[in-house]
Amino acid sequence: MTPVLVRKENNEATFTMAFSAEDFEEALQKAYKAQRNKFAVDGFRKGKAPRKIIEAKYGEDVFFEDALDELFRKSYPESIDALGLKPVDRPNLDFGEEKVETGKAFSVTVSVTVSPEVEVKDYKGVQAEKVQRHVTDEDIDRELESLQKRNARLVVADRKSKDGDTVSLDYSGFVGEEQFEGGTAENQTLVLGSGTFIPGFEEQLLGTGAGDEADVRVTFPEDYHSENLAGKEAIFKCKIHDVKEQEMPELDDEFAKDVSEFDTLQEFKDDIRAKMEQQALESSEFETKNAVMEKVYAANEIDVPKVMIDDQADQMLQEFSQQLSQQGMNLEMYCQYLQKTEEDLRKELTPDAEKRVKSRLIIEAVADAEGIQATPEDIDNEMAAMAKQYNMEVEKLKGLFDAENSRYLIQDIRMRKAIDFIYSQAKITEPDPAAEDKKQK
Repeated sequence: MTPVLVRKENNEATFTMAFSAEDFEEALQKAYKAQRNKFAVDGFRKGKAPRKIIEAKYGEDVFFEDALDELFRKSYPESIDALGLKPVDRPNLDFGEEKVETGKAFSVTVSVTVSPEVEVKDYKGVQAEKVQRHVTDEDIDRELESLQKRNARLVVADRKSKDGDTVSLDYSGFVGEEQFEGGTAENQTLVLGSGTFIPGFEEQLLGTGAGDEADVRVTFPEDYHSENLAGKEAIFKCKIHDVKEQEMPELDDEFAKDVSEFDTLQEFKDDIRAKMEQQALESSEFETKNAVMEKVYAANEIDVPKVMIDDQADQMLQEFSQQLSQQGMNLEMYCQYLQKTEEDLRKELTPDAEKRVKSRLIIEAVADAEGIQATPEDIDNEMAAMAKQYNMEVEKLKGLFDAENSRYLIQDIRMRKAIDFIYSQAKITEPDPAAEDKKQK
């Protein structure tokens, strides 16, 4: 079977696959052997009836569908490889007016949307200014302050509450004289100023102390997720049990010993600076690469098939759904909260999906043009890094990779190497010191 390309234009390819009578007969026989146990024929044990007998009883075409599936499952991948096509959608089959019959050759016309052929340009010698990221003393101080807060403890404050305090309270919510469902809690903890509760609630608890009672009057937002409360005025009857404040640990050598492997605060600060400077260096390179890739993207126009954009948007929506599930939510809850549909979210993701597809096609085209490949050493190094990340043995990890996963891994390596190649060919200039100083100030 030799496929023949009929035409290829506007990201659509049409080709024919011709099958001989012998090809079809072989597929029919394979289908018969696979399906014969399903047919009951008088005078024969199940699975023992000859093919001709089954065909006589159930029709000559009883095995046609399975035979055609078998032919196509084998021949279609061979055909697209032979023709150098990259399908991005399911193919459409057209048998025309020709009738498929036992003992006769036949052909089928296949139409499929394919990935566009990209002749990438202007990807060498891209001019871009290096993105600078600096670590300041203020950055170190903020990191230490963050560590202080994470290691702070809550202690009872013998005073009235203020912004940032944590209060423990009971509350009951009423609309008019009626107490509404979901508006009651006991021993609820609330950080004042966190914006956790509806607007106006937390501010009215400022200045309350242990044992105090307060009526908090609020108006639910018009877009509140519970329709029976949206836009309604409500009163929350609150009773404060206690007020607590954060007690921050002292920034000294003892603190450094408690939160790190260092004996002195200065050693700990030096380590923080070194790590932050390394992160700044990596961030600087990453952002400069992005600036280069943005210019390559802008220089290349690509007509992307809609199906590729739709598939990418669906994938992004699925990834977002998984992120929500890790936070105890689902897509349906999220849509209800925003008063949107999944289709609304998909439309919002479409522009970014199109950019991702175009960027991928450009990078793939660069990899093809430059003959960039994932070498066995590249694959081994990637496997070793992944095994370390997941705390697994390399050989065990390799055993989990099927052909599809391996293909994705190889493609990912090629893409990253192509980006590195574009970056290595770019003309990166250092920022003007005066302008950089002004920006920092």
